[in-house]
Amino acid sequence: MISNQRIAVIGAGIGGLAAALRLSHLGAQVDVFDIHDSPGGKMRTLPSSAGPVDAGPTVLTLIHVFERLYADVGEDFHQHLNPSPLHVLARHFWEDGTVLDLTIDPRENHDTIAQVFGAEEANRFLKFDQRAKRLFDAFDLPMMQKAAPDTLGMVKTVAAKPGLAFDMAPHLSLAGLLKGSFKSPHLQQLFGRYATYVGGSPLQSPALLSLIWNAEARGVWTLKDGMNALAQNMMKLAQDRGAQFHFGTPVKRVVQQNGRVTGIETAGGKTNADLVVFNGDPRALIEGALGPSAQAAVTPDAVEPRSLSAYVHAFSAAPSGAELSHHNVFFSSVTNAEFSPLAKGERPTDATLYLCAQDHGTVAADAEQRFEIIMNGPPVGTDPGKEKDTCQTQIFDRFRTFGLFFDRRPGPDTLTTPAEFNRLFPQSLGSLYGRSPHGLTAGMKRPQAKTKVPGLYLCGGGAHPGAGIPMATLSAKHAVDAILNDLSSISTSPQTATHGGISTGSATAAPKPSLSSRS
Repeated sequence: MISNQRIAVIGAGIGGLAAALRLSHLGAQVDVFDIHDSPGGKMRTLPSSAGPVDAGPTVLTLIHVFERLYADVGEDFHQHLNPSPLHVLARHFWEDGTVLDLTIDPRENHDTIAQVFGAEEANRFLKFDQRAKRLFDAFDLPMMQKAAPDTLGMVKTVAAKPGLAFDMAPHLSLAGLLKGSFKSPHLQQLFGRYATYVGGSPLQSPALLSLIWNAEARGVWTLKDGMNALAQNMMKLAQDRGAQFHFGTPVKRVVQQNGRVTGIETAGGKTNADLVVFNGDPRALIEGALGPSAQAAVTPDAVEPRSLSAYVHAFSAAPSGAELSHHNVFFSSVTNAEFSPLAKGERPTDATLYLCAQDHGTVAADAEQRFEIIMNGPPVGTDPGKEKDTCQTQIFDRFRTFGLFFDRRPGPDTLTTPAEFNRLFPQSLGSLYGRSPHGLTAGMKRPQAKTKVPGLYLCGGGAHPGAGIPMATLSAKHAVDAILNDLSSISTSPQTATHGGISTGSATAAPKPSLSSRS
């Protein structure tokens, strides 16, 4: 029975938190270990005079994933976090003065694009929008919702709807698809940026990634206390169900006996565990970060080549000039100019900048408020001390060309570089999205929840189904399902005992009642 299982979760990122919540709700004895001092992983914050500033993911999409997670543990996502839907998904700026809002309403988007770029481009947008929706609908179940990519299911889906093969454009990159979809270089540039949502270049990512636009078009939400509030709430719910969290506690290795996981080792010694869930970059396993016994868990082609990294600013200041929305994109002077230097491991000098105005709509437009800026970076960076000043000057000079000013320039401590991300998330090379999405079959190569090491499972953005908060949350469900399936197999085996203390009883257990819901 799962209630007899001692499960160690390594990493309190969104995937590890979701796994801990699900497992503790099912009655398992869960201990979560994290190298950092607080939950969230890449969903982190930095301090500012206006309060904690998000310094990681800022876009909350596919809200049904979180609604399902909370419902599965007897909770109401909306009651806990009160997410607010955005009407304007993002505001887009170009050097020539063009500004374009994309909203939750496709007809409004059509009309806005018609006003800015003409009726023909607006009609092309509707075709592109419908194409992205068809692709998302077709690949959601066999690709994202399955614990492993269902190749046969995808083949059947395409065979049943032959037009999907055309929609997929398997012979084209995303940039190639967009060149044929729009005449406007601005719109090609705009929709090409969605490849960067999973750490790729539109020049090398498959046209299939156009479906990411539809994920955003289905809705974007904000949380009053920032994205880290989701991590804090999930931790509390897991604690209410008995999960124990150990922060500032790096795991040195996964311990095995007779070829099966028996626990983990920290500086404080060994903690016994029947099962281990690793919520970290799978590359760390191959590099031996959790000991030699875990190196065989995944194969090198599951983690290489690496995705993009980023330069991330998180600070507070009073803005002036350009009128901002919550999510804002300031495009590079030349379309796709940043991707050639990125491919060479260099910081781009002509880069698109993303800016999140975290307090937009809640304070006066010219008041001090919290901001996060993201500029794409290569997965391997140089010494951060040598590039911070140059990078900051580049970013804020670039904003001035758009007429956006801040009353003060933030200090170097507000900027996180690729090299620093590598230190924060060891053996990741600073890649924020795990394996690169380049190539038509890249999505099939990510490591799955069940590894080659018995008793060791994966979740998080580096595992299937991939990067992003919703995908990492889904990966936790896949990991828990894999655990339950394995326990069920053990329970029906004639074997009466296994090493590591795993029960041979049924995997079915009554969920623990939520302490938070008790009177």
